[in-house]
Amino acid sequence: MAERGLLTRLAASGQGSLAPRGNPVGAIAEHLRALLNTRKGESPASPNFGIMDFNDIIHLFPAAIPRMQQSIRTAIQEFEPRLKNVVVMQVSDENHPTALRFDIVAQLNVKDARGTVRFHTELYPGGRVDLW
Repeated sequence: MAERGLLTRLAASGQGSLAPRGNPVGAIAEHLRALLNTRKGESPASPNFGIMDFNDIIHLFPAAIPRMQQSIRTAIQEFEPRLKNVVVMQVSDENHPTALRFDIVAQLNVKDARGTVRFHTELYPGGRVDLW
């Protein structure tokens, strides 16, 4: 299993990656940001790369939440092999009740790096996704 994705390795071969070389979680986070900010069909080389356009179903909120969770989980399972047993949960924030947030919990599937990782996401109008 590759420890870093193709784009990360290519970036590291020249100018360096945004994530330090020995930081698989940082590299995974970079890749997840790209994955979750791409809509299916936007990548000609890989039409299934990305998630569904949530703007198409947001009017069904809150009934749309399971479809959003499924889209995120499916994209990660298909395009991020360094994570396994992916769980996506919608998270409420009392301070920001209108914010749409998801937590992603998964097991690392990287040589010499095991354990559980958790990423937090927030979706913004227009489809942008922040991940930390």
